[in-house]
Amino acid sequence: MVRKELGYTITEKGTVTIPAEIRKKYKLGKGSRIEFVETGEGVLIVPVIPLEDLFGADKAIKETVYQMIKELQEERRKEASDEE
Repeated sequence: MVRKELGYTITEKGTVTIPAEIRKKYKLGKGSRIEFVETGEGVLIVPVIPLEDLFGADKAIKETVYQMIKELQEERRKEASDEE
């Protein structure tokens, strides 16, 4: 993984502009959701992918996968907090 450092300023209201190349690469646009994950080295900004984008209309599969994703996110948060 190539580490690319970009520096930006946080506004008075706490907003930061995500660079166009990052928005395009991760398909982020107006209304896209992101998650902040604290690690021992800093903060990661992670795109949140809606389940509808991953799966068809089968509700049972969506519920199962949704629960799996929630468990993985919780595990990731615990791992990140343990690194501190």
